Amino acid sequence: MEAMHPVFCTIVPPHVLDKLAQAEDPALSGPARRTLEADAAQRTHRRLTTVVGAPSLVPAPGAADKLVHRTIHDAHGRRDLPGKVVRKEGDKPTKDATVNRAYAGLGATFDLLLKAFDRNSIDGNGMSLLATVHYDKNYGNAFWDGEQMVFGDGDGELFLDFTIPVDVMGHELAHGVTQYTANFTYFGQPGALNESMSDVIGSLVKQYVNDQTASEADWLIGAGLLSERVSGVALRSMKAPGTAYDDDVLGKDPQPATMDDYVTTGRDNGGVHINSGIPNHAFYLLADALGGKAWERAGQIWYDTLTAGTLTVTPTFADFAQATVAAAHRRFGDGEEKDALLKAWEQVGVPTQAKAKL
Repeated sequence: MEAMHPVFCTIVPPHVLDKLAQAEDPALSGPARRTLEADAAQRTHRRLTTVVGAPSLVPAPGAADKLVHRTIHDAHGRRDLPGKVVRKEGDKPTKDATVNRAYAGLGATFDLLLKAFDRNSIDGNGMSLLATVHYDKNYGNAFWDGEQMVFGDGDGELFLDFTIPVDVMGHELAHGVTQYTANFTYFGQPGALNESMSDVIGSLVKQYVNDQTASEADWLIGAGLLSERVSGVALRSMKAPGTAYDDDVLGKDPQPATMDDYVTTGRDNGGVHINSGIPNHAFYLLADALGGKAWERAGQIWYDTLTAGTLTVTPTFADFAQATVAAAHRRFGDGEEKDALLKAWEQVGVPTQAKAKL
């Protein structure tokens, strides 16, 4: 695998915050601008401190036995990371519901990775899971910075506490899984695949926690995060990309479901949060067609693809699709899984066969 370059990955796309920052109501624009400023500072920090190669990590206590090791910090409304330790592995719940939700969400993600994919934490080697809550004031985002999770409390106007949706935690920690495996470049189609992989794992974590089948799941990312004043149900929909919200302030969900509506843009790292709707929808179509628990077959194909070591760090959607077909064949042969997979990619307009060279 090529050298890792940890990136700064947020759950709320920049285009949403940009829209909010232009709102006439200062109660909405002020927190959005502050969030954008904090995100920009974190991106700069990552760029200045990241070195080529994987960080040297000491496996957590219990790593050999595949036991989760969590530490939750409290930033107390500041931007200094990681903050004060407020709950460690094995500690009793605190009086702070945000701390307890973060603790539970990290544990749920660890459990899904271990029990579904036999992966020992996000790095595969028992890495400790770290999180900081109550980051900054009215911070409207959550992010993975290459080393830990960070959660804002939201502005209370549009965004609520970012520890409320467990799939948000699964999504951000999944950026760590990608970082330690395929390590997709965070731009254009590779970046959209990076984001999509996180949505897939985030959704699987929520389905695992709720013991849901593919047909029972809502396939929404960030449901419960938006306040009642928002005309929307979540940040994204894997079942119906482009329908998660349609709000006077937030704007309309811009995600395409197929390549016919692919968005070419220089913003948002080449539309990583926008065009991720296409591979997201392909995964949903596969999981829905196969039925049962989505992590057992559809999720296994995606995880096998991510960890096979056959992709470069800059795959196109077509590259990834072709790799999923190979992964499905290796694990399941030429059965219904492969047939459903080919149909799913066809429905979203992504080819699964390499073009012949002239």
